[in-house]
Amino acid sequence: MLNNIGLPGLLLIAVVVLVLFGRGKISSLMGEVGKGITAFKKGVNDSTKELEEEDTAETARDVTPETEKDKV
Repeated sequence: MLNNIGLPGLLLIAVVVLVLFGRGKISSLMGEVGKGITAFKKGVNDSTKELEEEDTAETARDVTPETEKDKV
């Protein structure tokens, strides 16, 4: 059913949405969508950094034998 929507159909849908909601409402909605995308990207980057820090902390542990630690 939705496979046959072409450019004229999409334009008609856009005009109807614009008439129903108005330019201001659509503008504010798109602003909120942009903020949501930005927050999502920030969350993904933060979690990636946390995982990298955990991996670094695991690989950088002290492997000096106990007998050598006492000599220092």
